Formats: sequence, structure tokens, C-alpha cells
Amino acid sequence: MIKKYCFFLSFLLFTFLSSGVFAQHKLSGKVAAQADSTEIGSCTISLNNGTYLANTDSLGRFHFRDLPDGTYQLTAYAIGYKSQQQTVVIDGKNKHLHIFLEAEGDPDTEIVIEDVVTATHMKDVEDMSIYAGKKSEVIVVDSLVVNAATNNARQVYARVPGLNIWENDGAGIQLSIGGRGLDPNRTSNFNVRQNGYDISADALGYPESYYTPPIEGVERIQVIRGAASLQYGTQFGGMLNFMIRKPVADKKIQLVARQTVGSFGFYNTFTSLSGTIKKVSYYTYFQYKTGNGWRPNSDFDTYNYFGNINYQISKRTSIGLDITVMSYLAHQPGGLTDQMFKDDPRQSNRERNWFQVNWKMAAITFNHKFNESNEFNFRLFGLYANRYSLGFRPNRVATIDPGDTERDLIKGDFRNIGAEARYMKHYTLADKALVLLVGARGYYGNNLSTQGMGSTGKDADFNYASDNFMNYDYTFKNKNLALFAENIFYIGNRLSITPGVRYEYINTSADGYYGTQYKDLAGNILATDTTFEYRSSARQFILGGIGISYKPMKKINVYGNISQNYRSITYSDMRISNPSSSVDPNMQDERGFTLDLGMRSEETKLFIYDGSFFILNYANRIGEFQTKDATGRFIRERTNIGHAVMIGVECYAEYDVVKLMLPKTKVWSGSVFMNTAFIKSEYVKSIIPGVQGNEVEFVPKFNMKAGVRGGYKKFKASFQYTHLTQQYSDATNAVDGGASAVVGLIPSYHIMDLSLSYEYKIFRLEANINNLTNQMYFTRRATGYPGPGILPSDGRGYYVTLQVKI
Repeated sequence: MIKKYCFFLSFLLFTFLSSGVFAQHKLSGKVAAQADSTEIGSCTISLNNGTYLANTDSLGRFHFRDLPDGTYQLTAYAIGYKSQQQTVVIDGKNKHLHIFLEAEGDPDTEIVIEDVVTATHMKDVEDMSIYAGKKSEVIVVDSLVVNAATNNARQVYARVPGLNIWENDGAGIQLSIGGRGLDPNRTSNFNVRQNGYDISADALGYPESYYTPPIEGVERIQVIRGAASLQYGTQFGGMLNFMIRKPVADKKIQLVARQTVGSFGFYNTFTSLSGTIKKVSYYTYFQYKTGNGWRPNSDFDTYNYFGNINYQISKRTSIGLDITVMSYLAHQPGGLTDQMFKDDPRQSNRERNWFQVNWKMAAITFNHKFNESNEFNFRLFGLYANRYSLGFRPNRVATIDPGDTERDLIKGDFRNIGAEARYMKHYTLADKALVLLVGARGYYGNNLSTQGMGSTGKDADFNYASDNFMNYDYTFKNKNLALFAENIFYIGNRLSITPGVRYEYINTSADGYYGTQYKDLAGNILATDTTFEYRSSARQFILGGIGISYKPMKKINVYGNISQNYRSITYSDMRISNPSSSVDPNMQDERGFTLDLGMRSEETKLFIYDGSFFILNYANRIGEFQTKDATGRFIRERTNIGHAVMIGVECYAEYDVVKLMLPKTKVWSGSVFMNTAFIKSEYVKSIIPGVQGNEVEFVPKFNMKAGVRGGYKKFKASFQYTHLTQQYSDATNAVDGGASAVVGLIPSYHIMDLSLSYEYKIFRLEANINNLTNQMYFTRRATGYPGPGILPSDGRGYYVTLQVKI
């Protein structure tokens, strides 16, 4: 019986994999310039909005093998030429095309489209992934005129609607973004990736991202909202993927060197090498960044290295290796109370607080294309990292550090490995084109977390004191297995439906002990107690979703998607010793769904837009609220706050005003953009007194970023205005921060930024003014490091960059 079933399954598998192979044919062609018939190399040929992709060679030739019979929408586009679309029918025989593209203008003087399009969205099928019907944004870094040396998130992510950005430091060492009411802390509500693989401390158990790639080395940033839960992980925020620059294909070696100096002792050096030698291509960079910071005790040093090497085994097979090494040491000035911020936002009463991070990652990528209809991708990645925090952090922020007491020391060590495989198949059913994606993911984390008393000095000594009392010592293990599948069903040439499903198995455990000290009113230790515990939780579940994409006209795409989301409790939700916080030991995982419905432009140049309505339904939301402990002290307790619902509208629009007013210009460029989000949030259910009916924390009702960008030949300028209305920092909607300042209102603020750029031959000169009007504001109230308390954002800063590219 078993043999019969195995034979039957094997027969079905063979039939499926070979479906469409019979009655498949070749589509080939040649692309040339309309003016003089010159062959156009590196021209992208897209079938059915990216379902099939090919690039022309140096002679303008392209081909697609094993195409199923059917009707295809072909788009050809190349830099400096107008894109062209046509319908191609494959009906039982091979087909050859001659395509002629009309030039947009003289490439030596005209501003090309890449300099105008700063944001776009993902195609239906791209990079071995399916994005049809999903809310997505793509940031094209080279088209931005921003302060890249400081990783200024306010500018870099200005085209992504609804993001709430915490500004932890003026150097952009760490990225903290959230959206739609999600906690921005170290971007922990997104599945954060680099070149498609995980870069956070632990994707499920500790999803905080202490490492952020330098924007100077990034080519594109992909943001996929909550519907990414089926392919990339179950997080409510979605997926954030940094695409590092690809090796240059036409040079053996290319050097880019950037030097930046700025206010508050800021200095940044970035050097990259790139090239292709026969079948081997490479890209590598090194960055060093240092500065004194806007406030006292804010100095930092950071080192960042990345190396990528690829080998093209054959036309259909390639393998690549990525190595990332990052290390930084940062002085922590501590937080402020509301009154301290009002008196002097630049003050600091903490000179013994430090933070150190060491991050080492490796990833191997294997790609194989069986034919034009079948592709396979495999990624193996690992992390070896640690983060240490050290300092004096009492519950009362204004308390002066005596300078000779033992400091609180928290250590986290992360050892993780994961693998992800994807198989994509293009096939036909009833003469309709379909795309199937199936994948599997395995992940294992073995992480150590300890907390105790450190040294009494002022330096960055991350060793426990000889007479140390350990607050806790735990080993956290995390095992994860996931299977996922999505399929695009094209119904005619305008409508597609994409259902998807994901299976998750998660097993998390905590094994260790925590200590308790009993003191008298004078602070003398009366007794100590150590409690050992082992906690384990295994669960499995299935998530589903469906997306719809409809194109009523050539340049319009109406999309909708609903997908389930899930977020497991993290290690910080299990155990932490913090004088201003406590953790509920009975906390439960978070569940919910994300719904998007919107309309966006499709391959437009003059006017780019994306407007959408969303609902984020968030059950068992984990958060913090202000309460009292057994001694009557006010503390923040972390627990399942309740059932939260966020409803909103997100809009982005960019208009090329110069092309409208001067359609024939070859030297002028200019556009205006606006990004807005209107969000209503509410706790519709909660067992915590005074929470039901409240607004959800980290949700400004109105979030806007707007700006104008212009240029004349090689000169460019950009001005940006940012405005967020007030938001609460906890579920009780507390207004006054009190002595700890970890709760309370985050007032509204508005910021202006100015950036300039000029290119001359191999040189580029950039100038930036951050916070042009020198506003005093803050975006965050921290519960622990780098606080606790209010963390002021930087005042006005000036920066100058010189780049050489040879």
C-alpha cells in the first residue's frame, strides 16, 4: 500500500514539474535604437509584469526558453530610452522579434529617469518572490539627495508612508522604525534582512536589529507590509530588506571613496571596491565613523565591513558568499525628565554608561535556473554576535550618579544559523499563465543572556565585578521550521489572484536562574535568594492570506490583500531585571491580521502615486503600562495589554513639475512629493483598568513628510519638511512623565532638512543641514538603555562630503 502511494505521489510530482514542458517554445529577439539601429545592451525584457525577465547581451539579443503557449504582455526598457510595450502570442511555434526603442534624449546632458524616480514598488514577480497584490515600496538610494553619511532615516525613508522613526543618535548607528502603531524599537516588528537573509539578533526570540547597513553601500531598500507574513516571517510590520550594491559588470575594478566631516566632531570615511573578472564578480566596502555627539557623553566609534564574491558556474547557475563584520562602542548620555528637557535638552547626568555591539554574519547563496519556467534559490546564513550595556540607571532619572558604585551590566550573546530554500515555477492551466512559489525555512538559535553588577569605574569595562550578584543567567534556545506557498492566478490580462499559506513550528525555551536581594530601608542587603527555572513552549499553526491585483488601465494598478500575522513572545518578554519595569510571566503570543486596499501608478514617469486604506487587527498586543509594585513605587509592567485596532489611510505622491512645464528640457529636473498617513487607533478590549477605549501607543494621528527636489545638469538640491502630531508612549495614555519619565506624551514636532549635491567628472561634493531650524524635540521615551527617560534628538548639524569615483 505504501509503495502504491509513493508511486502515485511520484507520478503526480513528475506530471506537475513537466506540465507545460510539452507545448513550450522559445521567444527570442533583438533590441536596437530606432535612430540608427545600434544594438542596445543591458535592456530589460519583462513578460507579464515581471513574471519572466531577461536582459539583452552586448549585441542586443535576448531569449526566453520553454515558454508555455499563451498571450504575454512584453515590456522593453533601458536607461536613456522610452519603454515599449506590445502583446506577444505564443501559439505552437517559436517566435523572433525585432524591437526598436526611441531615445529619450542625449544621455550626456539629459537627466535620466533613475534621477527622477526615487520610490517605486515591487513587480508581481521579482527576485524569486511573489509581490502581486501586496502593499510594497522600493527606495532607490542613488536617486535620493540626502545625508547618507549619517544614515538619516528621516530623509532616507521619506517616501514610505506612515513610518514612525525613533532617533536614537545623530549618526544613524541603529535604525528604529515602526508603522501603523507598531513599536519602533530597533525595528523589531519588521523581519529585517540584508540581501534576503536575516540580520537581527534572533528572528523570533529577539528580533531587534543592532546592525544597520550603511546607506552609502546600499542600492535599494525594499519594504513589504504585513502581507509579507506568508513568505518572510509572521511579523505584523512586514519585511524590510537592504539590497547591497551589486558588482559593476563592465570594469575589473571600480573605487569609490567618500570622506565626510560635520558638526559635533563627526567624521565618516567610506571606501568600496567593485568589479567583474570573467566569471567572478565582487563588491566590498569598509566604513569608519566617529563623533562626539550632540550631547555630552555621546561619543562613539563604529567599524563596518562587508564583502561579497560571486562565481558564475554556468549561464544558469551561480553561487555567492557574503561576509559582514560590524563593531561599535557608544557612550550613553542617559535620559531626561520632562523638566530637565525643558531646562536644557543637551544636558547629561550620566558619564559612566556605555553600549557595545559586535556583529559577525556570513551567508552563502546558490541560484539555479533549470529553464525559463523553473528556478531554485537556496540561502544558508549564520550569526555570531553580542551586545553589552553598562551603566548607572536608577528609577529616578534625575538622580545624580555618585560615581563610585557598581554599575548594572547586561550581556547578550547570539549564535544563530538558518537556511531558506525557494522553488518557483511558471506554468499554464487552461491556457492561463500561473506562477507558483514554494519554500521552506529552518532556523536555530542558541543565545545567552546575563545581568549582574559591573565595575565601579567610568570606562567601558564589560566584565562583571569580582563580588558580583547575578540578577539572572539564562540560555534561550529557539527552533523554527516553516513551509510556505503562494500562487498567482492570472485571469485575463488585467486581473490576478494570489492565495498563500504558511505553516510554522516554533519551539522556544528558557533555562537558567534569577536572583533576588532583600534590603532594609537603608539599602543594606539582608538576604539573597536564587531561583532556578526552565520554561519551554512548542506551538504550530497555519497562516493564510490572499491578494488581488487589477489593472483597469495601462498605468493603474488596484490592489488588495488580507493576511494573518503572528508574533511570539521574545526573550525580553520572559525575564529582565530593570528598576523601572517588571515582566508578566504569563504573557501570551500576539495574533491578528493586516488588510490593505489601494491604488497605485504603474510604470509612470510624470506622476507617481500610491494611496491605500489599511486595517491592522492586533490581539494580545504586548506593551507596557504604568502601575505600582508591592512597595508602592511607580513602575512599568510589560504584559498583554489587550486587543488593539489601527485603521488608516496612507498616501504617497510625487509629481515631476519640470517635465510638465518644460517637456523638452535636457538640463533641468525637479519634482515635489508628499507622504501622509492618517491613523485612528483604539484598544477595543482590555482587562487592565483604564485602558479600554484609549489610543494605542506610538500612533501619531497625522504623519507627514513633504519636499521638493530640483536640479540643473549635475547640480541637485533637496528640501524636506517632516511633521508628526503628538503620540502616547504607553497604553494608559499618561501625559506626565513623572520622576522616571519612561511614560508620558511625546509632543508633536516639525523638522526641516536641506541637502545639496554637485558632480564634476570623478568628483561629487555634497552638503547637508539637518534640522535646519534647530528645533528642540524628542521622539522617544526609553524604558531601559540608552535611557531610561526622554532621549532628545539632535539639534541643527552641518555636514560636507567629498566623493571620488574611479
